[in-house]
Parts: sequence; structure tokens; C-alpha cells
Amino acid sequence: MAKRLDIKDLNIYYGDFHAVKDVTLEVPPRCITAFIGPSGCGKSTVLRTLNRMHEVTPGAYAEGSVLLDGEDIYGRNVDPVSVRATIGMVFQRPNPFPTMSIRDNVVAGLRLQGVRNRAELDEVAERSLRGANLWEEVKDRLDKPGGGLSGGQQQRLCIARAIAVSPDVLLMDEPCSALDPISTLAIEDLMGELKKEYTIVIVTHNMQQAARVSDQTAFFNLEGAGQPGQLVEISDTETMFSNPTKKETEDYISGRFG
Repeated sequence: MAKRLDIKDLNIYYGDFHAVKDVTLEVPPRCITAFIGPSGCGKSTVLRTLNRMHEVTPGAYAEGSVLLDGEDIYGRNVDPVSVRATIGMVFQRPNPFPTMSIRDNVVAGLRLQGVRNRAELDEVAERSLRGANLWEEVKDRLDKPGGGLSGGQQQRLCIARAIAVSPDVLLMDEPCSALDPISTLAIEDLMGELKKEYTIVIVTHNMQQAARVSDQTAFFNLEGAGQPGQLVEISDTETMFSNPTKKETEDYISGRFG
């Protein structure tokens, strides 16, 4: 079930370095929110705090709150592993387990949760591959290695793996940057289908992609070298691209900097 995210007074650190400061924004359910901005402004860092992935980096931590339907994922007794099952992530480069079969790639998360029933695993594998619009292409080779698929197919396989554990939110960190235009279009079409069931947040450097697929857009920027990234403004995508509030947003979107 899609859920909303509320980010309040979020500050992110890597050791002594203040990477992102004072981010507050709302991510509504069943829509696509795009994070845009120049390299190094903290877009992907913010994305990784939304399922506590940034904690994998030694010395990294966050202050503030990230609420999933009102529950703080940084609460004292909250298990980060369970958070990452509830808030799934798809990375910039497709990262299937290359020697594992297509079927086993999809259900890897369920196996980690202790599911062993073959019929149940097969059912989830088919449902997830259909959800990722990949079933028809791979249904006759489910036992072949996932690494044998094309780049676009591998990325859809990773999306199938992410949705197999029935997350509430799907995070995508530049999911099309390593793909050709045809595969990119397939992923964008898939996002449009997935938002009917999931809350989706994407990071993208591609302005046209943000304009095409997202319902709301957040622009991040840096005040200067060595300064923390920050959220400049957020609004519905049509307004952001036609009538942004801040001049620096307009300059970035129009290509005058960044």
C-alpha cells in the first residue's frame, strides 16, 4: 500500500562534514516526486536517507525526522533492515546478482525473510516480473542468469526485485542514466504504471525526464564549494518548469548554470 513520506528538518552528515541542511518536504502517495539539481548538491544523499541506506557509509548519520505515514523510520526501536524492505531502492546502474537465475534474483528478498514455499515464490516472481513489464520477455528463461539480460532488462529485473517484497515506497537513483533511449522510455512508461500502487521518488539529472514523468519536483542546490546542499524549492512539476519561484531554479532549468 502506497504511503506518504514527511521529511522534517533533515540534516545529513558524513563524519564532521555537513552534507545537506534543513530539508523539509512532503512526498504524497501514488505520485512521482523528482529531485533535480547540479552534481554534489545532495539529491542522492537525501534519497539514501529515506530508507537509511546512507548509514551503510561509515561515519554517516542524519538528524531530523523521516515519517512514513506518521511513523519515524529513525525511531529508537526501528530496524533499518525492515525499513529497507518497506522503502525499496533501485540504483543508477542495474545490479542484479549476475550468476543467480532471473527467478532467484526476483525473490532474493523474500528468501532473506525466510519464505521457502516454492509455489509462493514462483507466484511472486511472476507477479513482480509482470509488474516490471518484463514477464513476456523472460518467462521462457527464468532459470538463466540475470546477468545475461540487456541493460534495460536488468534494470527492470532490479525493479521487479524491489517490488517483490511489497514495499510502500520505491526510491530510484538516476535509474535511466546507464540506459539507451529505448530502454529509458520503457522505464519511464513503467514508472507511470507503478505510481498507481507505489509512492515513487526519483533522482534525475535529465530535466526532460523530470518534466515527463514526475508529478512534483524538488530543486536542490549548493551555496558554494564545501557548503551543505539544501532544498531551494518544491512544487508541482508543471509550475516548477513554467513558473519557478526562485531565480536560481529558473537559471538551472533553463540551462544557464549547472
